[in-house]
Amino acid sequence: MNSTVTSKFQTTIPKAVRKELGISVNDSLEWVLEKGKVVVQPVHGDFLRYQGTVKIGAGDITADMQAARLQRLEHYR
Repeated sequence: MNSTVTSKFQTTIPKAVRKELGISVNDSLEWVLEKGKVVVQPVHGDFLRYQGTVKIGAGDITADMQAARLQRLEHYR
């Protein structure tokens, strides 16, 4: 696949590449130089790098819902 660089140094990402990499409007791309070649890859959301940093217990959804209801009731008293 080929694309042309414009006078503003812009190029179009071929549709097959966009589809394969899941690239859409306003996505960011990372450009890496490797031994005289350019590797372009999508930059995915940074929020995944925080995965596992917040430690939580198993929790009790029923107790949490009851506590939230009581807290909401206190707000209206």
